[in-house]
Amino acid sequence: MRLPVSGHAVYAYTGTRALDRAQPTVMFVHGAAQDHSVWALQSRYFAYHGRNVLAVDLPGHGRSDGESLASVEAIADWIPTLLDAAGVANAALVGHSLGALAVLECAARHPERVGSIALLGPAAPMPVSDALLEAAGRNDHLAYELITGWSFSAGKKLGGNPVPGMWMTGNALRLMERSKPDALATDLMACHIYANGLTAAAGVRCPALLILGARDIMAPTKAAQALIDALAQKRVVTLPDCGHSLMAEEPDAVLDALRAFLPPAQSEP
Repeated sequence: MRLPVSGHAVYAYTGTRALDRAQPTVMFVHGAAQDHSVWALQSRYFAYHGRNVLAVDLPGHGRSDGESLASVEAIADWIPTLLDAAGVANAALVGHSLGALAVLECAARHPERVGSIALLGPAAPMPVSDALLEAAGRNDHLAYELITGWSFSAGKKLGGNPVPGMWMTGNALRLMERSKPDALATDLMACHIYANGLTAAAGVRCPALLILGARDIMAPTKAAQALIDALAQKRVVTLPDCGHSLMAEEPDAVLDALRAFLPPAQSEP
């Protein structure tokens, strides 16, 4: 589905299903230099189990036009405009990494639009190393290589994904290689400068799920603890032997955690 948002065409994957205004909606927000495809299993499942799905390509990413948004706050304010374009009043928001920060900020800023949030691989703050920022700023391929090396747990770099034939690190690298120039640098800087995470968390009143990777070195579990403490209603799921690329490394476990958290849709079998 392509939607007009703030003067630009934005792509949102719906699981090939038409939106049904009688059904609840879940919106998926990807991380730095990624797109809707990272949610392939989870988005398609919910689309066929009684929910509208909007797995978006953020501006300047994937199939969406425009420039990358330069701050977490800007993405947080963009989310309701996307919901408006889709004719959706309220949604559950699911975000990964940069997307998790945007979902958190959106829930604090626009509580009337958000029914629940799921944060995958969050940290507050979420600093980015100087080496990575510098490489991304040069549009140097080294930035993609560093992220690929750091975002997967050691064991998963050797394979072992339940999806037959899936080359996790190769797929992740190719996805970033397809991103637009400066998209990664803009996204990483948005993570790096975001300082409102704990304040936003303290202001969130809807239920929150946090899915963490025990082997995550990009957003270590200890970096999420203050965020967890600040949230009023939270559930925490920690996946053992999993790094930052949770949806690729443990797609079934991520789906199971989301299924247990999101309220059953009335039409769900």
